[in-house]
Amino acid sequence: MSGARILIVDDEPQILRFLKPSLAAAGYDVVAATTGKDALKAAATLSPQVIVLDLGLPDMDGKDVIRELRSWSRTPILVLSARDREAEKIESLDLGADDYINKPFGIGELTARLRAALRHAAQQASEQTQFKAGSLEVDVLAHKVTRDGAPVKLTPKEFDLLAILVRNAGRVLTHRQILTAVWGPAHTEDLQYLRVFVGQLRQKLRPSPDAPELILTEPGIGYRLAIDP
Repeated sequence: MSGARILIVDDEPQILRFLKPSLAAAGYDVVAATTGKDALKAAATLSPQVIVLDLGLPDMDGKDVIRELRSWSRTPILVLSARDREAEKIESLDLGADDYINKPFGIGELTARLRAALRHAAQQASEQTQFKAGSLEVDVLAHKVTRDGAPVKLTPKEFDLLAILVRNAGRVLTHRQILTAVWGPAHTEDLQYLRVFVGQLRQKLRPSPDAPELILTEPGIGYRLAIDP
């Protein structure tokens, strides 16, 4: 989506020197902030369409920036951080970040994740309730799943699981987010239960064993419904 405004929040000069021209060359309108306070101000006044956020800021933790942003904004947040501990990723995503990329990173991966974030934001704006991948079609509102026009039979919980993935297509959802939405807050630790249902759903959605996987695993974090690149 050429022309989209990207807010980069990072206090490392070398990262800014690398990202600003690279993203500008890809057609984005790039603005930058080096502190959490400036990031919140820029997010409120410059209306970026995606925020690329480092967690290690000089005045506040990036997770606090996510928490504050999510109190009033649905702008996609892509965390770009050297913190590679699984707990940091999970907490950031649970707070409302849409994606997480570790430093060092490739510009190709970053721009692909930006495109996915922009698509997801556009889908959210119109409330994503339909999904199509090859011959598979999902209509959440009609409670309908078909392949080549024939119904795909799902249990009620399998459909609820698919529905939340469709509504967040392209976005990483943590185990906790999915378990809470589908089974309720009393089941936030039932990871094996979730894995069983994901396995069942994968078998029913894939037309053949060699077909591309639709429900992607984010190891140790959660799942993502693949969308076209």
